[in-house]
Amino acid sequence: MSYDVSGVPGAQPVEGVAARALFGRVMGLVAITCGFAALGAWAGRDLTGLWWLLPWVGAIVCVVGLNVAARRAPALAVVLLFGLGFLLGLAVGVTVVWYAENEPTVVWQAAGATGLTVAAMGTWGYATRRDLSYLYRTLFWCLLALIAFGFVIVLFGIEGASTIYALGGIAIFAGYTLVDFNRLRRAGKDEAVPLAAGIFLDVFNLFLFFLQLFGGSRN
Repeated sequence: MSYDVSGVPGAQPVEGVAARALFGRVMGLVAITCGFAALGAWAGRDLTGLWWLLPWVGAIVCVVGLNVAARRAPALAVVLLFGLGFLLGLAVGVTVVWYAENEPTVVWQAAGATGLTVAAMGTWGYATRRDLSYLYRTLFWCLLALIAFGFVIVLFGIEGASTIYALGGIAIFAGYTLVDFNRLRRAGKDEAVPLAAGIFLDVFNLFLFFLQLFGGSRN
């Protein structure tokens, strides 16, 4: 059953209200997950050895699990989303806390640049009526190429390549932010948690790449 409220003064279409509610829920989940990531970074500030690797494995499990549980067990999916944030925070805690204690300006620059990028690309993606989901495949192949380039940098120690790597990562995840917000525009309520996970990962990766870019420029 649907209701036409277009003739009622001050009333808004039901679809518009639902879309704004979904947007608010997704962004709320993203904000809370970022909070868990910050908590994880503080908790993981002294992780070394295999203890550094385990959170990455757990994060992968959370990503797979929350996508499976999104429709069948929404509450579990939310728990896995927050767990994903905490585990990724644990995984990068040593790096982030080191910058926070030794070069705090770099952290603020990375956070500010991340916020501006997400705001700009998110607004563009959400405002675009055209379905941009076809870009996911291109971005995926670009990401694989970036990963391969990262291995080349490690193996051959190419001077100055880390800046190119960081800029490439920023471009790719700025693109993911664009298409994820565009997807949010036409998503259903069952997609709230997977979309929140996707946008959180965009924010997380953008922050790390900006941290690498600004931190590398100081060396």
